[in-house]
Amino acid sequence: MNMPFSPETFFVRILNQDDPNEFARIDMFVGSHDQGTAFHRPAWVTSVSKACGHDWCYLMAENAEGELQAILPLSLIHSALFGRALVSSGFAVGGGILSVTDQATQMLTDAVWSFAETYSFPSVELRGGPVADDKWQKKHGVYAGFVTDLAQDDESQLLSIPRKQRAEVRKGLKNDLEVRVGSNRQDLSDHYDVYAESVHNLGTPVFPKALFESVIDAFGADADILTVSNSGKPVASVLSLYHKGTVLPYWGGGTFDARRLRANDVMYYALMNHARKRGCERFDFGRSKIGTGAYAFKKNWGFEPEPLSYAIRTADGEEARDVNPMSPKYRLQVFLWQKLPLSLANRLGPIIAKGLG
Repeated sequence: MNMPFSPETFFVRILNQDDPNEFARIDMFVGSHDQGTAFHRPAWVTSVSKACGHDWCYLMAENAEGELQAILPLSLIHSALFGRALVSSGFAVGGGILSVTDQATQMLTDAVWSFAETYSFPSVELRGGPVADDKWQKKHGVYAGFVTDLAQDDESQLLSIPRKQRAEVRKGLKNDLEVRVGSNRQDLSDHYDVYAESVHNLGTPVFPKALFESVIDAFGADADILTVSNSGKPVASVLSLYHKGTVLPYWGGGTFDARRLRANDVMYYALMNHARKRGCERFDFGRSKIGTGAYAFKKNWGFEPEPLSYAIRTADGEEARDVNPMSPKYRLQVFLWQKLPLSLANRLGPIIAKGLG
């Protein structure tokens, strides 16, 4: 005789932000979960809040014994330009519900929408993770992620790069380039100058410098900056996160001279070697929109794209936010932004970018 199934009793609550033990529990849960990312960690969520002024919270599902079954980190984004949204995780390419049971996933799926309705957020954006019902718009085939294993040594790493891209790295290695890794004020300053110029050339506003500073401070040994210089002048730089044996070069870019010097190619190759020496086994090149130059660049390095799935739910009569700079609606704004003097763009950019989430 089959016994009737009785679902386990779970409880959903909001994390107590004043209890440091809660942060430790979240970090342990994220670290032990196969799908846990740096963007699920309190270090990320609180850094975004501190630097950009958005509130934050975690929704948590626990069983009757008080054991964590699921978490959902949320940035509460308020922007006059881009609207209001609950985002998991804010300013990240990952996040979403992290769960060990379907039942807990369902409970947090319901809970986050109830939270949105209670506090008048017209949309919820989950950048990864499962959702448990069909009321959510699933975005497939828009973005892809790129992750591969690192090689055993520097030479093997170079040989693992496809021939055409390997030739670019070799050309860069012959140039007068210096590589340094650190996380002090000078590293942050050099990185910000390079990154700000890079995104300006792409036509997008730069994030506040405080965001980079806050992330470096919060992640400690789990973040650093690798900078490539030519004759003492920084030309390429990347801020990377380290999580469970994987390096993620998250905010990176190069100046106008970087292309001629192949500095970006040297930067990523140097980061692969640096990460391996730190004990990393995998290199996560992050996400790129399918069909873009960044997508092609990562494929040229031999990375195989893995489709990513995002989920969005909006209130009746509302439209989902569009904060993608590649969107046709922003084509004119991107063009005009590229024409702004860099000094002016760097003053105005953080004011705008704080609302992107």
